[in-house]
Amino acid sequence: MDKYENIKDFDQLVEVEYGKVGTDSRNEFEVRAQMFIIAEMLKGARKEANMTQEQLAKKAGTKKSYISKLENAKANIRLSTLIRIFERGLNKRIGLTFL
Repeated sequence: MDKYENIKDFDQLVEVEYGKVGTDSRNEFEVRAQMFIIAEMLKGARKEANMTQEQLAKKAGTKKSYISKLENAKANIRLSTLIRIFERGLNKRIGLTFL
């Protein structure tokens, strides 16, 4: 518990747990975190549209198993596929921000 003694915010906690920005362990954490965020956004948008994974897959031109893997953050996704799923499958636009 000593390593948590002087932590005052979330960024400090992440640094203690996963390392400084730019380290391999921190980069891996950041990638997993982004996959989780995309998975939750996809799942939420699909549920908001009252669609099953199978319905979304058919409308987006992919397979239900792939949608399931994406929603569980178990598969990498190409940007073009992500756009197709959201735009064609869910009638939603995607915006990207680079920091």
